[in-house]
Amino acid sequence: FQMFPERFSNLPAYAFPRLRALLDSRAPGGPVVNMTIGEPRHGFPDWVPQVLAENVEGFAKYPPNDGTPELLEAISQWIARRYGVTIGADRIMTLNGSREGLYNAAMALLPETKAGKTPTVLIPNPFYQVYMIGALSAGAEPVFVPATAQTGFLPDYASLPDDVLDRATAAYICSPSNPQGAVADRDYWCELIALAEKHDFTIFSDECYSEIYRSTPPVGALEVAAEMGADPERIVIFQSLSKRSNLPGLRAGFLAAGPESIIRLRQLRAYSGAPVPLPLQKVAERAWNDETHVTENRALYQAKFTEADRVLNGVPGYKGPEGGFFLWLPVADGEQAALDLWTETGIRVLPGAYLSREVNGEIPGKRYIRVAMVTPKEEMAQALITLRNHLYQ
Repeated sequence: FQMFPERFSNLPAYAFPRLRALLDSRAPGGPVVNMTIGEPRHGFPDWVPQVLAENVEGFAKYPPNDGTPELLEAISQWIARRYGVTIGADRIMTLNGSREGLYNAAMALLPETKAGKTPTVLIPNPFYQVYMIGALSAGAEPVFVPATAQTGFLPDYASLPDDVLDRATAAYICSPSNPQGAVADRDYWCELIALAEKHDFTIFSDECYSEIYRSTPPVGALEVAAEMGADPERIVIFQSLSKRSNLPGLRAGFLAAGPESIIRLRQLRAYSGAPVPLPLQKVAERAWNDETHVTENRALYQAKFTEADRVLNGVPGYKGPEGGFFLWLPVADGEQAALDLWTETGIRVLPGAYLSREVNGEIPGKRYIRVAMVTPKEEMAQALITLRNHLYQ
């Protein structure tokens, strides 16, 4: 930030420090129920301590930077089972959580100029904040594209002018989306990939919520790209065990990319990355090889979807998520709603504006709050009843 102050001069504070500044000087109005951060609270697989204990001596060794052969093979096989696509271990790299990859992909892959001009990076609005920082750090111009009810809560990148698209070097996309829970279907992916081929940019596909859904597994970017015969360099996907396996503290994710892209990504990580310790890689290997715990976890969230639909039925503008574990609830003013809920009920939620960027005087998340469905179902249901009665009656 000190080297390039002009890139970061107008950054708002990160979402959670802003929330603390809004709420923490005020007393809660009831028992505290934290529904802000997307930190899973379901139990992780019961075999995790055993795998750690069996491999604890691995803490005495430097781990392979890109991942052990066994872990990379487990991930490759998972991609094949999940998406029907063959991606060799040589095109996969482990990550210390998916956020590392989402940032470093911009640093490793984005050019400083495109056709002699400042490049653009396309970002949904609202968005996961690392997308913006990755773009700015690479010297690109972030272009924030509304992902609102009018666009199915996914960004309509094709609506951008040609001069913006021609300068595009990457487009971030999250499906199921954070915060709205929208899922990109096959047609959406086909159109986005075709747009990327036409204007020569890379799609950074954040799929860390892909295993939490109502009934139908979300389509992935890799499988649609393979069906289309797209350039393998066109897609980089990012995955994580945080949500899928309830292991946010494991800090174990991966990315998969084209043959040329993976070389550059691995080269950057050799200098800047923090490799996952060997015992944790062994846990990750077991987790990618096991679907039983994922199915059980998904069932818990599916029950929460049903409960949220029941409690919030009739709330104007309510749309239950297709995937992920956030509710994106319409309110008159998200910041005021969050403040009122905290001071009058003790329920803690995140104003949607804190995940958005103002463009042309509009903040897409201003009239929403994000509610994380991570508490136990009964506690969540009671909190949603209180929230509904407080905000909508």
